[in-house]
Amino acid sequence: MKLFLNLRIIMPQLPVLSGKEMVRILQNLEFTITRINGSHFRLKHADGRITTIPVHGNEDLPKGLLRKIVREDLEMDFDEFVRIYNKIK
Repeated sequence: MKLFLNLRIIMPQLPVLSGKEMVRILQNLEFTITRINGSHFRLKHADGRITTIPVHGNEDLPKGLLRKIVREDLEMDFDEFVRIYNKIK
């Protein structure tokens, strides 16, 4: 139990974001919208990274999806993403 509490202190807490907010953050990171299919925005970076963000009104992105986007699509660690988010906010 003690180890779990220590890990919780070390890991940064991801912010709660809507799809619109995530698209805005990615645009600040020099991603461009390549297409919109319904409520899904496809964004691409000049270095080849691609991600799709669901924008369903002002609905928040599920935590698991946000973690997947940050870790796999953006190829960032959570500390870096939270720093960028706080800078843009």
